[in-house]
Amino acid sequence: MQDTNALVQMIPGAQASGIEQVDDAPQVIPRTLSRTQKAAVIVRLLLNEGADIPLEELPDPLQEQLTHQLGRMGLVDRVTLDAVAREFADALDSVGLAFPHGLAGALDAVNGKIAPATAARLRKVAGVRQIGDPWQRLREIAVEDLAEMAQAESTEVAAVMLSKLETAKAAQLLGQLPGPTARRITYAVSKTANVTPEAVERIGWSLAAQLDQRPTPAFKDGPGARVGAILNQSAANTRDGLLTALDEEDADFADTVRKSIFIFAHIPTRIQPRDVPAILREVDQPVLVAAMAGAASDEDRVVVEFLLSNISGRMADNLREEVTERGKVKQSEAENAMSEVVAAIRTLLDAGTIIQIEEEEDEE
Repeated sequence: MQDTNALVQMIPGAQASGIEQVDDAPQVIPRTLSRTQKAAVIVRLLLNEGADIPLEELPDPLQEQLTHQLGRMGLVDRVTLDAVAREFADALDSVGLAFPHGLAGALDAVNGKIAPATAARLRKVAGVRQIGDPWQRLREIAVEDLAEMAQAESTEVAAVMLSKLETAKAAQLLGQLPGPTARRITYAVSKTANVTPEAVERIGWSLAAQLDQRPTPAFKDGPGARVGAILNQSAANTRDGLLTALDEEDADFADTVRKSIFIFAHIPTRIQPRDVPAILREVDQPVLVAAMAGAASDEDRVVVEFLLSNISGRMADNLREEVTERGKVKQSEAENAMSEVVAAIRTLLDAGTIIQIEEEEDEE
């Protein structure tokens, strides 16, 4: 058995800090410990108290050094423990402000607060090996970007990526992949049983590095969405003429633009009937009356009937009466009123108050 007397220093007549002397009995004073030994004592004390210490965030050499020191400590007397704990508490009390570790930690702290281009450039300076969990960054990016990365990587790497994602996001990722690719990756998951944690971490950092190497896009939305947003506010004649021209230049791009356009005529096919009352509450009554009174085409009249049939009968009758009294409306005024109705719908969609009905794509 280890000699416990070697763990304490006995000095006859000495007075330990904070310890009352009793007669002439020898007093126990704290052992002299190194900084590494004190760190091991504090870690062991916190673990005994059930604290959740994120030791995995320490650099690998420090984790190894701490683990070896924990194995060498043996027994520590209560006086030494109290002294180390008091010193640790005093050190914490004296801290006024703590900064993140290194450039990578600083980038995490200011994430979203500095320009994306600046952040990307600094991440390249920080290097691939950063502090923290690379997979956390990968879990936060869009499924479409993950699908692009999975198709560019080997099947084995994509299988590791799939295994590190949350179950729901992994399912979404498979849905974004072509059928044969998804099947190959799913099967490759069965081959990942013997992959080491070190290999998984290296794969994570390699994939995270690809994110840093991507150029920062100048526009938030894609080209089709931007053109569609512009045409939403354009006159019908202008919109139809531009779409016809786009069909001649690039039919695929024209189709993308069409999917991004939301005009008055699309309301019955893209809006749930139960959401009609909420939409009409967002539109001023004179604007709504002008839009309905100016519905000249068959498609626009279908929209008017759709709106009236999904509100209370009394309100529908009042609107019909006001539309009749309003009489004929200029085309420009009608188009402006319809645009305001669509703008109100987009506001509700962006806020998540209502949900748009997505058009189903034809399956091959």
